[in-house]
Amino acid sequence: MTDDDDSRTLVLDIDTDDLQELSEYLDVLSSSTRLKILKVIERRPKDVRQISYEIETSYENTKKHLDKLLSIGVVRKEAGLSRPTAKGIHPVWKYSLVPGGLEAITRSLGLFSNLKLTLTDAVLAKKLAGVRETFSGEFAGQPPVVILLGGAEDGRVFALAHDSIDIGRADPGAPGRSGQEIVLGEEYAAVTRVSRPHARLTRRRDGAWLIEDCGSTGGTFVNGTPLDRGTRRELHDGDLVELAKGARGATLVFVVPGGVPVPDAA
Repeated sequence: MTDDDDSRTLVLDIDTDDLQELSEYLDVLSSSTRLKILKVIERRPKDVRQISYEIETSYENTKKHLDKLLSIGVVRKEAGLSRPTAKGIHPVWKYSLVPGGLEAITRSLGLFSNLKLTLTDAVLAKKLAGVRETFSGEFAGQPPVVILLGGAEDGRVFALAHDSIDIGRADPGAPGRSGQEIVLGEEYAAVTRVSRPHARLTRRRDGAWLIEDCGSTGGTFVNGTPLDRGTRRELHDGDLVELAKGARGATLVFVVPGGVPVPDAA
């Protein structure tokens, strides 16, 4: 990785099978009806009849859409009980969003588009952009996330749900702040322990996110450029954040769902 402005662009080889899987994944998410289903079951499980009523389509069509969502692993079904009817209560399949399902979709779309992976198929690249825009529109208000790249916890997603979030390596002897920390495993040994945070993310009043180094030994880098201690830098969709350099450090990508630009400083 270089220290110039292009350092966040990753060019990776993608084989034909991976491209085919991506195409199938995007086909499932390209339907606005399926995205509406995800919204309907986001907070509590519902059976097919409840879902079909809320999205205003037939039972049979709803079932076909649910089967598609099941195929990519963002929806699950479990046995439950129907609402009381004239015929009584009976067992039904209830569908719910897999825990972390929306974050998983954000991760998948973000890693392929934000990191500018070279897609050999221009049609597929266009489809990816369209699905990401539609997903963002349906799920407006989802918080930005950071995705851990590489190492033992590769692909782990952290939603930014608080105004101030410390980042560091696990410290068993220190009390946590319950969701207000991004805690990495011991494998990322070059990252400072979270009790004396390596870096800190802060949300500004206008919604922009800033990152600062908290006096770490290994340093914090944004797109290859080191941060001076105590200096805050605004993050934008697709920025790469390195906590120390090398295999023992950690690399995070900052993702705004849908690629909506983070507001500029006033």
